[in-house]
Amino acid sequence: MAAAGKTIALIIGSTRTPRIGPYIHNYIKKEYLDPIAAASSVNLETVDLADHRLPIFDESVHPAGRPKDDPTSAYDHEHTRAWSALVRRYDGYVFFTPEYNGSIPAGLKTAVDALFHEWSGKPAGIVSYAGRGGASVAGHLRTVLNVVGLKVVPTAAGVPANAKTLASFKDEGKPRDEDLQRWADAKVTENSKALLGEIIAQLNEAAAL
Repeated sequence: MAAAGKTIALIIGSTRTPRIGPYIHNYIKKEYLDPIAAASSVNLETVDLADHRLPIFDESVHPAGRPKDDPTSAYDHEHTRAWSALVRRYDGYVFFTPEYNGSIPAGLKTAVDALFHEWSGKPAGIVSYAGRGGASVAGHLRTVLNVVGLKVVPTAAGVPANAKTLASFKDEGKPRDEDLQRWADAKVTENSKALLGEIIAQLNEAAAL
């Protein structure tokens, strides 16, 4: 398959403490995404924004004004150059995002807005999580990602989760049975697998052009 050997970043979009994001990411990656990736010989790598705390935009030029072929070296600051170099390594992305007051976490929005050409033309998917699954943040994030040129796949996964879900992950290493039932009702398994499959399909189509 043409997508074989490609690498997709799984971006954890929360930097809060405490946070459930890494637990949601780890569970979905292991249970749903890893088998799909293995079947297509695609690599998955985790990028945790807690390790890349970018300041609110502090560059002298809009990222779209940087050279398209090599924007990295043109940035003013080392933190932007490092983030640019990391993002450019990947062929596609899955964004794991919580819903904060109905929308996108500031740290995730800053990380997306810091770049432009690095994202453009690549496939992306969204896994949201919130009390009711995060449909609002998924819609807002889809708009933002489309504007920076990412090709967001149709399917998104919305994961119902709350403080009790976090406590169960911490205490038991897994979600509660009640959580799993809510996830089944929300088709988290099917949608997580489908969105990665759609990203891989885009990579296959791009390679065939």
